[in-house]
Amino acid sequence: MDSRLRIANQAVQPVLVMFPLGLFAMAVLFDMGDLLGGPEILGALAYWNIVAGLFGGVLAAMAAAVDLIFVPNGTPAKRIGVMQGLANMGVLILFAVILMLRMRTPDRVAGGGLLLVELLALAGAILGAWYGGKVVNRRTPAVTGAQGRGYRAR
Repeated sequence: MDSRLRIANQAVQPVLVMFPLGLFAMAVLFDMGDLLGGPEILGALAYWNIVAGLFGGVLAAMAAAVDLIFVPNGTPAKRIGVMQGLANMGVLILFAVILMLRMRTPDRVAGGGLLLVELLALAGAILGAWYGGKVVNRRTPAVTGAQGRGYRAR
């Protein structure tokens, strides 16, 4: 099953997934730095990383949904895709709740408890991305070179 959304013959969804992962990871790191006594701007940077990560996550989820529409019903691929989509949406919802809780504070910073929830949400995002990559690598035949023509790097 090839991705329906492609740019320059490359699937769009796997590329889009990397942006929210990186942004959420940086938000956690910025919050850790803020809680460990770093500059006050780190809390604000973490807040805006979550905002951008949610935006990127929604784009990635929409790209995944387009691909999932074309998978035949009743197949293991459809079941796996739906389960992975639900898990990734759970991560996005968790980060959205974190964002809403941060909006209630005047300086948009997280406390220790909220940082723990962020760490759990980030762990879920990493596991979801790892599982998605594992499923793709298991179901996709290996290419021996450039366009499968046996090209060898020297």
